[in-house]
Amino acid sequence: MIRKMRRFKQQLSKEECEGLLKVAPRGVLAVLGDEGYPYAVPLNFVYDDGSIYFHCAADGHKMDALLACDKASFCVLDEGRQEEGEWWLHFNSVIAFGRVQRVVEEDAMRDALHKLGRKYFPQGYDLEGDIARNLSRVAILRLSIEHLTGKHVREK
Repeated sequence: MIRKMRRFKQQLSKEECEGLLKVAPRGVLAVLGDEGYPYAVPLNFVYDDGSIYFHCAADGHKMDALLACDKASFCVLDEGRQEEGEWWLHFNSVIAFGRVQRVVEEDAMRDALHKLGRKYFPQGYDLEGDIARNLSRVAILRLSIEHLTGKHVREK
């Protein structure tokens, strides 16, 4: 069971959460790591229709952890802002909870890589060439969101 937000008056709407997921440059994926220790790793990502996509190496700590337990959370936050006359920051954060699966179908992998490339690469970059060169050695992960929550924070 996912807990309800304690400070519900600061809760963001689903639309606000999705809006932040669409524009945030990176986030932190948290999984159950070795010997029960949490393992949190910053990643580039793209949000699309209820799922979050990542690219990564096909092996390593993150992949081992996900093979053992596919549950994860992913957190993003905006840059924050100061209101006039205040020294503290106001910012929004989002946490997505769900299960992570490796995308193995080639067309789905290419689609995710196109979305990631459009988000991160400069216009005019040879995205097709990059995908052709690297597709065989990249892993694509999809976090299927089961619960999404966001909060407006005042750091005071």
